[in-house]
Amino acid sequence: MQTITETISQELNARASQVEAAIRLLDEGATVPFIARYRKEATDGLDDTQLRHLEERLGYLRELNERRTAVIASIEEQGKLTAALRADLEGADTKQRLEDLYLPYKPKRRTKAQIAREAGLEPLADGLLADPTQDPATQAERYVDAGKGVADGAAALEGARQILMERFAEDPELTGRLRDRLWEEGVLVSKVVVGKEQEGNKFSDYFDYREAIAKVPSHRALALFRGRNQGVLNLDLVPGEDEDPDAPFRAMVAARFGIRSQGRTADDWLIETVRKTWRIKLLTRLDLDLKGRVLEAAEEEAIRVFGLNLKALLLAAPAGRLPTLGLDPGLRTGVKVAIVDATGRVAATDTIYPHQPRNQWDASIATLAKLCQAHQVKLISIGNGTASRETDKLTRELIKAHPELGLRSLVVSEAGASVYSASEFASKELPGMDVSLRGAVSIARRLQDPLAELVKIDPKAIGVGQYQHDVNQPRLARALESVVEDCVNAVGVDLNTASVPLLAQVSGLNKGLAEHIVAFREANGAFPNRKKLMAVPRFGDKAFQQSAGFLRVPDSDEPLDASAVHPEAYPVVRRICERAGKGIRELIGDTATLRRLDAGEFTDERFGLPTVQDILSELQKPGRDPRPEFKAAVFREGVETLKDLQPEMILEGTVTNVTNFGAFVDIGVHQDGLVHISMLADHFVKDPHQVVKSGDLVKVKVLEVDIPRKRIALTMRLGEPAERRAGEPGRERTERPERGAPRGQPPRQQDQSRRAGGDRRPAPQRQPAEQPVPAGGALAAAFEKARKG
Repeated sequence: MQTITETISQELNARASQVEAAIRLLDEGATVPFIARYRKEATDGLDDTQLRHLEERLGYLRELNERRTAVIASIEEQGKLTAALRADLEGADTKQRLEDLYLPYKPKRRTKAQIAREAGLEPLADGLLADPTQDPATQAERYVDAGKGVADGAAALEGARQILMERFAEDPELTGRLRDRLWEEGVLVSKVVVGKEQEGNKFSDYFDYREAIAKVPSHRALALFRGRNQGVLNLDLVPGEDEDPDAPFRAMVAARFGIRSQGRTADDWLIETVRKTWRIKLLTRLDLDLKGRVLEAAEEEAIRVFGLNLKALLLAAPAGRLPTLGLDPGLRTGVKVAIVDATGRVAATDTIYPHQPRNQWDASIATLAKLCQAHQVKLISIGNGTASRETDKLTRELIKAHPELGLRSLVVSEAGASVYSASEFASKELPGMDVSLRGAVSIARRLQDPLAELVKIDPKAIGVGQYQHDVNQPRLARALESVVEDCVNAVGVDLNTASVPLLAQVSGLNKGLAEHIVAFREANGAFPNRKKLMAVPRFGDKAFQQSAGFLRVPDSDEPLDASAVHPEAYPVVRRICERAGKGIRELIGDTATLRRLDAGEFTDERFGLPTVQDILSELQKPGRDPRPEFKAAVFREGVETLKDLQPEMILEGTVTNVTNFGAFVDIGVHQDGLVHISMLADHFVKDPHQVVKSGDLVKVKVLEVDIPRKRIALTMRLGEPAERRAGEPGRERTERPERGAPRGQPPRQQDQSRRAGGDRRPAPQRQPAEQPVPAGGALAAAFEKARKG
C-alpha cells in the first residue's frame, strides 16, 4: 500500500521529502501562504497552488485511511478477514473502491437474502448455480418448510434468487467494471414531469434532452439536477443507445458467474436472476453512483470557475489612496453620495436628486462640485445599478463644468454592496449611518482598493459564480476562503489601516485576533513597528511568526517593516548591508547595487538561496503590489441602452464574469453581452480563463442584439465581419452564470434592488435571465435551435 506521502508525491510530481516537509509544517499549524513564501527551503519551492492541492488531498487521504481502519476492524470482528481481502482493502485508493469491497460485510438491516439464508435456502442457490442441469422446481421442493416461512417451492426459489442477487450485486470487481462501462456508454436522459410544462418553462431546454453522461458539461449538469430537485424534470440514466442497452451489462454479470444459456434445466432461471440483479440492484446503485459523480464533477468545476473569477476580482488594480466620491445611483429616492478620504474614512455623505421625478440636474452638479472641492476629491466611483449611465452622464458634465477639480469618473460593480450595507460589520464600522448611504461608502472604497473592501462581503454575494447556490456549500466556502486568503497574503496588509475582515484573512490570524489588533490600535494609536504586535492581548509567538511577514507598517522606525521581508530574516539583511557598505534606508531601492550582489554569499543553515533571492528582490521594490496598474474602460458616448447598439459597432468594456462557455462583458448598457468561447480568439480556445479574466479591459464588436430578450452577442474577433459568421454552424447551447437569473435557476436577490430606504424598484439585470450561445446566423434562431454542440 502506498503511503500518503508517496501518493501525493506522484500527483504533484514532487519528491517525497518536499511533501513530507509540507505535511509537517501544515500539522504544526503553518498556513499555505506562510509555507509558500517563507519556507521555500523546507519544501524546495512548492508554490501555493501545489500546496493547496497537497492540503486538500492530505485531508481526503487521511479520511480514507481512518475509514479503512474502521472497515478492516469491522470485518476482522466478524471473523471474515482473509489475507487477500486485507490486501485489497489496503490497496483501495478511493473511498468508493473501499466501500465496494466492504459492501458484502457491511452490517445491514435484515434483507430478503438474509432471511432466505436463515431459512436454510443457501444450499439451493449454490446447487443451482454450480449445476444448472438440476431442475429448479424439483430441487426447491426439498426446502419447503412452513415452520421456516418457506410455504412452497416457488417461495424456496424466490429465496434462493434473493441470495444470488445479493451475492452478484456485492461483487466488488464486477461492480467496478460495470460502473466504468456505464460511465463510458451511459446516456443521461431528462423528460418533463407531466403537468409541469408551464410551471417549469425555464427548464424547457431539458424537457426532452439526452447526452452521454461522461460529456455533460458542469453548467448543464447543475441545471439538470436543479430541475429534478424542483420536481420539473425526471432524470434517468440509460445504459446506452442500442435497441437492448441492458444486454452487454447482463452479459458481464452472467460471465462473471459462469452463467450461460445452453438449454439446461436451470439456465432460464439463472438468466432471469441475472436480469433482475442488473435491473433491480446493480443499475439502481450505479445510477446513484454515476449521477453523484457527475454532480461532484460539476460542483468541482463550478467552484473552480468561481475561484478563478473571485481571484481576478480581488486582485483587480486599485485606484490608490486618493479621496474618492462614491455614488450609489437611484431614481425616485435619489443618488446616495459618500466621500471617503485617502485612508477610506468617511468624510461626508449626502443625497442628490438629478433624475426623475425631481430632475434637480443643475443643483446636483453644484452640490457635487462643492463637496469635491471641500474634500479635494480626485476620483468618482459610480455603482453600476439602476440609473448608473444617467449618473455617469451627470459626472461627465460635472467634470466638464469644473476642470479645475481634476476629477476622473468610473463605473464599478456594486455586486454585494447591499449585503455589506446590512451586515453586522457595516453597522459597527459605520454606526448611525443610514443603510442606503453605507452602499455609497462601499462603492467608493472598492475603487480605492477592491481587495480591502470585498473581503468584507461573503464571496458568494459578489456575483461572479456559475450556479454557486447549487453546489456543496461547505466545500464552496472552504475553496473561496482559500482564494481570499491567498489573495490577501499575496498583496500584504497595512497593519494601521486594515479592517477586521481584512486582518482576519492574514496568515496566522483569525477574527478574534483581528478584533484584538484593531481594538489595541484604537486604544493606543498606530503601531510604530511590527514588534509592537506582541503587546496585543492573545497575540503569541506562533501568530507573530505566521503573520508578521504579511503585515506592513509603512511608517515604521524599522524600514524593513514596510516590506515583505520576514522579521526572522532581518539578520540576513544586516549582513547584506554590511557587504554593500550601505545602511538599510540607503540600500532599499538601490537596484544597481542589489543586482551586483551574489545571493549565495548570504546563505546559512537557516536561510537558503531561495529566501535570500526573495530578500534581494524585495529590497529592490519593497512592499511592491502584485496587482496590475489601474485602468478603466471608457464607455462610448451615446451608447447607453440596448437600442443604441448596432451590429459591427466596436466598443470597450470590462469582463464581469468568465464561465466555461464564454465571457460576459459590461459595455455600459445595463446588460452584459456574451462573448461565446468560439468568439474569444482567432484560434481554438479550450478554457476561456486562458484568454480573459474578470476585470480585464477588452474591445468587442457587436454581432447581434435581441432587444425583447435583452441579449447581446459580442465577439473579440474584430477582424471578421458579422456576415461571415452568419454562415457558421450552430454553437453549443449553454446556461449563463449566476449574476442574473440562469435558466434552470431562480433569480437570486439582486443587489440593485436598493437598500433599505432606497429606491425599491429593481435595477435592470446586468445580464439576461438566460444567455445561450449566439450561434452564427440570426440571434433568435441561435438562441432557440442551437441545443447541442
